[in-house]
Amino acid sequence: MELMVGKLLLLILVLESTTSSLSRPNGVVEISEKAYLNWVKQVGSFKHSLFQKATNVFAPCKTIQVNTKSRFGDFVTVQKAIDSLPIVNHCRVVISISAGIYREKVEIPATMAYITLEGSDADNTIIEWDDTADRMGKSGHPLGTFASATFAVDAPYFIAKNITFKNKAPLPPSGALGKQAVALRVSADTAAFFSCKIVGAQDTLYDHVGRHYFKDCFIQGSVDFIFGNGLSLYENCHLHAITNSYGALTAQKRESLLEQTGFSFVNCKVTGSGALYLGRAWGSFSRVVFAYTYMDKIITPPGWYNWGDKNREMTVFYGQYKCWGPGAGFGGRVSWSRELTAAEVEPFISLNFIDGHEWLSNL
Repeated sequence: MELMVGKLLLLILVLESTTSSLSRPNGVVEISEKAYLNWVKQVGSFKHSLFQKATNVFAPCKTIQVNTKSRFGDFVTVQKAIDSLPIVNHCRVVISISAGIYREKVEIPATMAYITLEGSDADNTIIEWDDTADRMGKSGHPLGTFASATFAVDAPYFIAKNITFKNKAPLPPSGALGKQAVALRVSADTAAFFSCKIVGAQDTLYDHVGRHYFKDCFIQGSVDFIFGNGLSLYENCHLHAITNSYGALTAQKRESLLEQTGFSFVNCKVTGSGALYLGRAWGSFSRVVFAYTYMDKIITPPGWYNWGDKNREMTVFYGQYKCWGPGAGFGGRVSWSRELTAAEVEPFISLNFIDGHEWLSNL
């Protein structure tokens, strides 16, 4: 009973916090995100989310070919292939994407579950666009961070393999406002990415809500380039910074002790340029763990930043375990981060962290 009450409270808190205005320090109104989350609330909660047991479907019922040359495929754009599916999809559909550059914004609607995108390889199968948060949308308002995404996943049980998701907006000057440029937004539960590249500058990967798994992926950015309130495991990933000044790898937005969210990086490597924080406390209860991860010298000795609010130092959970490299030394870390013990890190370093035994067993 206590667990059920906790989950209900968690659901309420997530809905209330995500439907309110985001307090990211950019001054950009994120109208599209509010509209999306209000819609989710109105239709009666997340039907596939971290609050319910996940049951995946793996055997494909249909395969669609996408090719830049019409004579070699069923469609020439990824979005047209997605739009060809039933509004409510109940079986695994594999969309095979031939090598090429697909210049388009793509969104998978919330009702189109069980979609797999397979590229030929990430170096040569690229979906790209160049929107930024301050760009005016059709409504006459700025797009906001949420709607700047090149590729957006709103449906559960999504899988991507061997694809690059890219936002081509240039690296903004230090302190510039409204230049958030999302390459990939994941606003759905149970999404998995294998051998993908997620490339951008500021706010590259919006790990928004839900349980997510990233394996053997390359993720590039400058400031807060992995951010959001997902419950996500990053395994064997290469995280590459491209800032010329100060940047931050993560900005995790856990807002309550009851929220079962956080980012865990296992057997990863961090490289690049500039001076990089491992994370900034976007949420008051922000939670990020790095284990068995190589850290280049770009990591600042303090490691973490409190987002200008000392109160967050008492509530965040930031930890390292057996990390190595010139930027991994714990001697200069802020006093409110942790060098974890084997027992403390254990819940964060396996698929159990994201209930992977429920929905990743056949992948």
